[in-house]
Amino acid sequence: MAIEPQTIMIALSAMAMVTCGWFINTWLRVRHGYLLENSWGRSVYFKTVDAVQQALALLSQKKAQLRAELGSAKDRLNVERIVTDHGYSLTQDIDALRASASDRSTKP
Repeated sequence: MAIEPQTIMIALSAMAMVTCGWFINTWLRVRHGYLLENSWGRSVYFKTVDAVQQALALLSQKKAQLRAELGSAKDRLNVERIVTDHGYSLTQDIDALRASASDRSTKP
């Protein structure tokens, strides 16, 4: 029973696609600063201290950026809640927001 050439070509092309996908995935992970994992799911650590410091700096910047975005989203949510609520305490909510904004501007 001989294997047909079509079957061999399909198998080889599938292996080539899987290998190319693995290379692209690894390249994207390295490019965006993610830690690499080995086949058992454990992190592959950087060999130099500079690389670790660069990765930590990148993560710190990303963390600060996400915290700033979260703060602005919370502020926007408070404003939208006041605008969309038609309750009796609208003026009280606006005054409370003004007071909290002035408190934040006076704090170092």
